[in-house]
Amino acid sequence: MILDTPSLYFRAYYGIPESMTAPDGMPVNAVRGLIDMIATLVRDHHPSELVATMDADWRPAFRVDAIPTYKAHRVAFGNTEEVPDTLVPQIPVIEQVLDAVGIARMEAAGYEADDVIGTLTARSTGAVDIVTGDRDLFQLVDDARPVRVLYTARGIRNLQIVDEAFVTAKYGIPGRSYADFATLRGDPSDGLPGVAGVGEKTAAALITRFGSLDALLTALDDGTTEGFPAGARTKLAASRDYLRVAPKVVEVAPDAPLPATDLTLPAKPVDPESLVSLADRYDLNSPLNRLLTTLTKHAT
Repeated sequence: MILDTPSLYFRAYYGIPESMTAPDGMPVNAVRGLIDMIATLVRDHHPSELVATMDADWRPAFRVDAIPTYKAHRVAFGNTEEVPDTLVPQIPVIEQVLDAVGIARMEAAGYEADDVIGTLTARSTGAVDIVTGDRDLFQLVDDARPVRVLYTARGIRNLQIVDEAFVTAKYGIPGRSYADFATLRGDPSDGLPGVAGVGEKTAAALITRFGSLDALLTALDDGTTEGFPAGARTKLAASRDYLRVAPKVVEVAPDAPLPATDLTLPAKPVDPESLVSLADRYDLNSPLNRLLTTLTKHAT
């Protein structure tokens, strides 16, 4: 099980009132919420391995160089992400808690959590569940392995299981073609323009007809006219420069530099003294006790 940790702690932050505070008054809603999410996931899905991925770089240079608008609307200043003031101090606490419990935490310099997820998925020799609220990771579903996304849009207790059939039913495309589809459609939430005038239906029709973005671009460059919806060929030609660079932005990296790490679900805390200190300082005893009880029960 691979956790898209930023996606989860943002969800916890917005889903739990800030009145949930430490003794010194600091909000700990995201910390407590994430701990309870992990306990629920382990209890309900019984992973033998668990890893929490993090953003070492939320807006990597290689993506910005390709498409300068990438996440530009979410920049607070410089290259710093706009994050609520009361969430910022909670992120280091989350990292300390994960480390003290012994849940593997991984990031890679110059890469997003999505890329760490993509790399871990590529390396895995067994089944993979990816927990996220980010549709971009639908590109990793693969029934043959299997790789699934546990999608959190409806909440951690009402997860949607995203496999190839889900992607096909939702978007009308082959189940492993989400990245190509998203490249054509674009994604305003990430500052990806897509092809002007090409919406979801046209993007789905194009990917279904040609099978892949590469095949579509080959047909476009070869002068093929058959298979293009009315007006679509002209729109695609006008966006050829975008289509040349967009895949490196949309596709998650399968080769981020990650060290070999033991991902085994911990049966007990690796640093109990630090965990006790964190629990006392931030009033985390109740959620941590729930998590530790769950880990002891389900760790192999």
